[in-house]
Amino acid sequence: MMQGLRTLDPEVAALIAQEAQRQSDRLELMASENHISLAQREASASVLADTTVEGYPGARFLAASASVDALEQLAIDRACRLFGARFANVQPHSGTQANQAVLLALLKPGDTLLSMDLRAGGHFSHGAGGTLSGDWFTAHHYGVDPQTGLIDADEVLALARRHRPRLIIAGASAYPRAIDFARFAAIAREVGAKLMVDMAHVAGLVATGHFPNPLPHADVVTTTTYKNIRGPRGGLVLCNDPELAARLDAALCPGLQGTPLMQLIAAKAVAFGEALQPAFQAYSAQVLRNARALGAGLSARGLPQLTGGTDVPFVVGDLRALGLQAAPLVRALDTLQVGCNAVPVPADTDFEHAHGLRLGVSAMTTRGMADAECELIAGIVADTAQALAASRPPPAGAAETVRALCRRFPLAP
Repeated sequence: MMQGLRTLDPEVAALIAQEAQRQSDRLELMASENHISLAQREASASVLADTTVEGYPGARFLAASASVDALEQLAIDRACRLFGARFANVQPHSGTQANQAVLLALLKPGDTLLSMDLRAGGHFSHGAGGTLSGDWFTAHHYGVDPQTGLIDADEVLALARRHRPRLIIAGASAYPRAIDFARFAAIAREVGAKLMVDMAHVAGLVATGHFPNPLPHADVVTTTTYKNIRGPRGGLVLCNDPELAARLDAALCPGLQGTPLMQLIAAKAVAFGEALQPAFQAYSAQVLRNARALGAGLSARGLPQLTGGTDVPFVVGDLRALGLQAAPLVRALDTLQVGCNAVPVPADTDFEHAHGLRLGVSAMTTRGMADAECELIAGIVADTAQALAASRPPPAGAAETVRALCRRFPLAP
C-alpha cells in the first residue's frame, strides 16, 4: 500500500511519463485542451480519492463528514461568486452529464427541444441522433446564415414558433462569435420555453467579463470545468431559481449519478479560487488577444476565418478558399506535433468532409505564449495548408519551429 507507482507498477508509470513528454513536446491547439495547476493536481490526487459520499452537503444519503461537506460547499460558493449565480451544482462528472441533468429536470421523454445544429457548431449532447438527448427527446435545430456564418435570430424565432419547444439551448462547441442571450431569452419567453445556455468553451471569458454572461437571461447554465476555465475534468450547473435548483440537484443525484468524485470537486474548488484572482483576469484577456492575433495571422496568409473573426478562445479557419478538406490538414499538422480538429462550415453536410479547422489558444496561452508566437503559429498552419493544397510536403523546418516553441515555453520546470 505504501509503494510508489514506479515501484509498484512501472508499466503504468512509464505510460504516464510518455504522456507527460508528449504534452510537453506538443503545441496543443485543440480547443478543449488546457493545462491545470500543480495545486489542482495535488487536490485531485489527494486522500479524497478514498471518500465515498452520496447526496449534498448537509443532506447526504451515504456517509458524511464535516470536512467533506465544507469542501463541497466551498466549491459551490466559489462557483457562484465567479459567475454571479445563486445556486451551483459542482458534482457532474462531465459537461455532457451536466446537460443531461438539465434535460431530466426540465423535460419528459418525447418533449421537444430546439438547439444549434451539430453541423453549424452545436454539440452532440444538445439533441444529436445516437445520444440520450437525441433519442429521448424530439430535437429540432437552427443553423447559421450560409453567407455570414452567424446565428440568424429570426430563424430561431420562426423555428420556435413552429415547433413550440419546451427547452431552447444556446451555446456551441465550434461557433466563434458572441451570442445574444437576451434575444434567445425573449424567444423562449414568447413560446413558453425554458432557456439553457451551455458555455463550456467560453466559461473563462464569461468569468472575467470578456464574453457576455448568460446568467441574467438563461434559466440554467451549464459548463465543463476544464477547457478555457482551466480546471479539472468535470461539469458544473448554475441557476438563480431555488425551485429549479432543487429539481436540478435531484436530476443529477439520484437521477443520473451516485457518488461524486470528491477529489475532483476539491480540484474544482482550487480552479474556481484561481479564476477569482487577478492573474486569471490577465490570462483571460491574453487568451482573447491570442485568438484574434492567430485569426488575423491566418487571414493575412490566405486562410480566412469563418465569420471573419472571433470572440471566443478559438478560431475556425475556412479551407474552402484553398479547395481543401480539414481532415488531411489535421493529420499533416499532427505530424508536426500541432494539435487541432476538423469542424463543419456552412454548406458542409458531414464531419467526414468538413472544411473548417478549429484552432484553440487556451493551452498555448497557459504556457505563456502571446501575440508574437501566434504570428509564428499562424505561419506554420497556413504554410502547411497551402503546401497540402499544392500536393507538396510540409514546409521545411516547421517541426523544428514547433519543438523550439515548446522548449521556450515549457509546461513545467
